[in-house]
Amino acid sequence: RTLAMVFEKHSTRTRVSFEAGMNQLGGSVITLMTRDTQLGRGEPIEDVARVITPMVDIVMIRTFEHEIIERFARHSRVPVINGLTDEYHPCQILGDIFTFVEHRGSIRGKTVAWIGDSNNVCHTWMQAAKIFDFNFHVASPAGYELEPERGESYESAHLEVFNDPMEAARGADLVTTDVWTSMGFEDEKEERKQNFADFRVDSEMMSLAGKDALFMHCLPAHRGEEVDAE
Repeated sequence: RTLAMVFEKHSTRTRVSFEAGMNQLGGSVITLMTRDTQLGRGEPIEDVARVITPMVDIVMIRTFEHEIIERFARHSRVPVINGLTDEYHPCQILGDIFTFVEHRGSIRGKTVAWIGDSNNVCHTWMQAAKIFDFNFHVASPAGYELEPERGESYESAHLEVFNDPMEAARGADLVTTDVWTSMGFEDEKEERKQNFADFRVDSEMMSLAGKDALFMHCLPAHRGEEVDAE
């Protein structure tokens, strides 16, 4: 089988993991970067779907607006995997949950604490909490909180929002975070450093989490910002 990977956003882990996985399973991979294809010259995503999907068995896309992957899927002849959009990052969360299961067993009934921006990774953890039946704590700085309408779309039984990151982490089985400045928000870097200063995961925060709590980061990590190097 052949996997086509379409990258409109740069990647390290997504590219390596998908290529390695396909190779180990006996498949092959075609990698398409925006700069190397007609996408870089403004070709509509619908036409890209019409052209490449008759020639491959499955497609993975890593892109910006979630609408782009939905438009592609509507015109695709094969299954489409979300490798990341600005709204969701399902493969990351599946990988994190699998890692938790490997180290600690079932995640059902456990507590995951998210410390930081309510971004695409946070949104997908919320989806996962409902599907896998675990508790999800969210703590974000003022101005970067979860949108009320987004929180209301998930079962409140699985979601609890905190102002204090320490309280969000208290008793958690898994503490996780992301960079303070995601791709596309580089102009806000200095402002975000100030606003997120109290939301660094460090040994003090981890000491409040459960005895056997794990820490995870979707990477790349900026040590000394969202997480201490230790």
